[in-house]
Amino acid sequence: MYRHTFTLLLSFLAFFCSCQTAQQPRTTRSNTSIVVGAERTVSYLPMLQDKRVGIIANQTTMIGNTHLVDSLVTLGVHIQRVFAPEHGFRGQAADGAHISDSVDPTTQLPISTLYGKNKKPSAEQLKDIDVLIFDIQDVGARFYTFISTMHLAMEAAAENGVTFVVLDRPNPNGFYVDGPVLDPQFSSFVGMHSIPIVHGLTVGELAKMINDEGWLKGGLKCNLSVVACENYHHLDLYQLPIAPSPNLPNMTSIYLYPSLCLFEATTVSVGRGTENPFQVIGHPKHKGKIEFTPQTIPGVSENPKQKNVVCSGHLLKDFGDFYFTSKGRLYLEWLISMNEELGKDELFDRPEFFDKLAGTDALRKQIIAGKTSIEIQESWQADLEKYKKLRRKYLLYPDFE
Repeated sequence: MYRHTFTLLLSFLAFFCSCQTAQQPRTTRSNTSIVVGAERTVSYLPMLQDKRVGIIANQTTMIGNTHLVDSLVTLGVHIQRVFAPEHGFRGQAADGAHISDSVDPTTQLPISTLYGKNKKPSAEQLKDIDVLIFDIQDVGARFYTFISTMHLAMEAAAENGVTFVVLDRPNPNGFYVDGPVLDPQFSSFVGMHSIPIVHGLTVGELAKMINDEGWLKGGLKCNLSVVACENYHHLDLYQLPIAPSPNLPNMTSIYLYPSLCLFEATTVSVGRGTENPFQVIGHPKHKGKIEFTPQTIPGVSENPKQKNVVCSGHLLKDFGDFYFTSKGRLYLEWLISMNEELGKDELFDRPEFFDKLAGTDALRKQIIAGKTSIEIQESWQADLEKYKKLRRKYLLYPDFE
């Protein structure tokens, strides 16, 4: 007999108990008290004076209500080119959608895509650029690919003698560290660095780690400058003013994302193609409390998993709003329960991709072997302690520990 019915029940009971045993108090700063790097124009405009500038940007690259690119153009900065990652420059493309090179209708600047076949700025694209700026909001998970875009751009900057400037932003999941540390043999665009799934760094801190640890190809180092945030603390529960991508529409989805993204390499839906992406889980063969049917949503989810198929599952909004901010660790019980109910052959339809997301094949094998979440998380601790020691070297802000 499968234990999944009891496991799911116990997992939610454990959630309510865990809310009574929070390890450390978290705080919610108003977005007016934390000053992001892009807002500190006095700190970085001198770096751009009389320089030819490129910018890696998307819809989160804002100074208040004004896009950074629009602001810098108004200030007379000589922007030569905009580089757009997944979702495009102004965030209008769906997840995984093909993005072509184009021209921004507002500024008439050329836009070069950094998603798809061309993930790294070429020497030709950088030949007329002296300074390359990176200003994109991250969510603090290793498989959120904007940090891979940053890595490859740093590499290109190092190879072509271009200065690389990171305008830092808070990490909305920056109040904890958890998950398996990536084994280099599983390195890919969804995980390039030997860091855990939840790495607890801002993009500025991670850029310093990448550069100083010699993680760029051939041990190269770029000429790196980080414009830090002001008044940010890693204990802060920073509320993102703009959705970082179409399927992470709110803070609940952002808190759930590090735990639910592993389902992307399984047959279980995480709500893409519904009004609750990364806030539900479900499967046609699962016995859950709610039903939902993933469908095409133009500009958000073009071909969602289990498209037009009724899925039975669970709404995780209340859980996501409280568990992660109180406990500060990944939640594995959903994966364990789905494996018990569906079986490994039904659940893990793309095992190689799952291992890339996890950064190891150990997690999948542990789940299949029937290990408990406590046993699995205990197996990470030695590597996590080594990583935490490394992480401390690169912190720019007060820490949660």
